Amino acid sequence: MSLLMSEKPHILVIDDDQRLRELLERYLSGQNMIVLSANDAKNAMEKLKRFEFDLAIIDVMMPEEDGISLARRIRKIYPDMALMLLTALGEAESRIKGLEAGVDDYMAKPFEPKELLLRVSAILRRTKKSKPKVRKDIILGDYKYMVDKQILVNTAKNNETVALTTTEKQLLDCLVEKTGQVVSRDELANIGGISANSRSVDVQVTRLRKKIEKDSKNPRYLHTIRGKGYIIRPDE
Repeated sequence: MSLLMSEKPHILVIDDDQRLRELLERYLSGQNMIVLSANDAKNAMEKLKRFEFDLAIIDVMMPEEDGISLARRIRKIYPDMALMLLTALGEAESRIKGLEAGVDDYMAKPFEPKELLLRVSAILRRTKKSKPKVRKDIILGDYKYMVDKQILVNTAKNNETVALTTTEKQLLDCLVEKTGQVVSRDELANIGGISANSRSVDVQVTRLRKKIEKDSKNPRYLHTIRGKGYIIRPDE
């Protein structure tokens, strides 16, 4: 789960040095970030199971399991998480091993907090992924199409699921994506992987109509625009 469902960056500091952990917690928290810390690999893995983090800052020299081994383990389990390694000044071999383990950057101790912040900000910019847009469900009378799940349910029958073929889902997705706009037969054929030169698109649309319209011969939602294609007009 996310920490407090916040949009702020979530940082995990992993270091057996309590003074440094507290320093980084205070400093990064003061820079509009949410920060948790762990004193060893075991404690870190427990927090990773409970919360979602954007970045883990890992010290190389730790008891039980060193930072490079931990970074390698985290990278396998959480491939999208950004990793930064803290190394002692002059530990070139550790930095190379860290990069081979999949870390995004490293900092040599001692360091200036401001430089760490700049490095952290740069990593977060590089690794930030846009959150998927949650699309609104489409209401078609007694039917509701749950767009993100590609599920059609009959709300008049206790949300009973209506079976859709893969092609029907693809066609409905395309029409819904362009709600209120005419979608050509060629585009629907391309989306559904069917021939545009035959009546295949019309047949598929007819089948889809039977699943979303009370009277498929007098459609209220999925209309034919003669010579142009099809348009869907759901309830508001």
